[in-house]
Amino acid sequence: MFDKFLTSSRTEKILTKSLDEPISVEEANYLMDIKGSDLYPLLATANYLREKIVGNDVTFINNCNINFTNICTIRCGFCAFGKDANDPDAYILDDDAILDKAYGAVKNGAHEFCVMGGVLPDADIEYYEHLLSLLKESFPNILIHGFSPTMIKDAAIVSGIDIEDAFKRLKAAGLDTLPGTAAEILTDRSRKLICPEKVTTQEWIDIVNIAHEVGIPGSATIMYGHVETLEERVEHIDIIRKMQEDGGKFTEFIPMTFMHEYSPIYLKGVNNLGASGTEDLKLYAVARLMLKDLIPNIQVSWVKMGFRFAQVSLIAGANDLGGTLGGDELSAASGAPDGVEASVDTLCNIVKNLDRNPIERNSKYTEFYPISFEQKMANKI
Repeated sequence: MFDKFLTSSRTEKILTKSLDEPISVEEANYLMDIKGSDLYPLLATANYLREKIVGNDVTFINNCNINFTNICTIRCGFCAFGKDANDPDAYILDDDAILDKAYGAVKNGAHEFCVMGGVLPDADIEYYEHLLSLLKESFPNILIHGFSPTMIKDAAIVSGIDIEDAFKRLKAAGLDTLPGTAAEILTDRSRKLICPEKVTTQEWIDIVNIAHEVGIPGSATIMYGHVETLEERVEHIDIIRKMQEDGGKFTEFIPMTFMHEYSPIYLKGVNNLGASGTEDLKLYAVARLMLKDLIPNIQVSWVKMGFRFAQVSLIAGANDLGGTLGGDELSAASGAPDGVEASVDTLCNIVKNLDRNPIERNSKYTEFYPISFEQKMANKI
């Protein structure tokens, strides 16, 4: 399949191997650093494997972000969202405000609430249980994708319980899936530079493994383009791969390119100024070659990349467009290029323009909702 490309022999050898088996860390490191005409066969191979593994459907979820607070005890070098408790722009949403957001989302057909915020000082497990119960009692059929390993660890400490008990209580209260947040980049060298107050690499692995063992599946993410090396990007994906091989329950892998403009480390001049476009594409493609059908769903973050480049990334191995994302204040604070909310129609148009099939899904990729006739007519598809 490489005859039409001017491909180096080593690149061709690795890509040919990838058609039958996942590539090694060494091979992934090589592909992450290729340039010139070798890029095209890499993208073509990733796109071929995507079609072979998941077909031509592009999934997305109609969801709503409920950012319940921007107060955060942790200061990460990449984050422009968190505020001190005494900051005039700090807030904590009350129950009525949370339910108002939820009602609006359900009215628009949402299948998921993504409940996220800063790490509140002294928040215990009862606080998070309350947020879950508040939403589940009013909307029992809407899945809740919420919180982060750092939040869970801190809440468990405040409540004097272990992590397993914390997850069991949260699951009973209505937590369906766990976001991949707090992973950032899973190497302690980089974490010491961008998020030294968060959980360590091993703590993140241990906490997420416990969530999976309790029966709470979730996302795996990588946030890249800041201070990490190309090798650390591969190391991160390999950690996720090994966790899944050992019985992990990751539903999707989500590369998130670093939005640097308003970040503290950018303002201090200590970062890589974000990944380039070809680096973005290589990461999607290499992730597909490393993960293959072990984690079949690779998600494009349109809110980080903008609609146009997100569409291009769908031909680099990805098969999911994320969510409609109403109310994503974390990304808004970082300078999302095309805003932080998309209509179902917009996402459908992105997909159909590639001659692929738009399909709504739930958080677990266990239920799928065909696009309605009215939506088809609105999009002329």
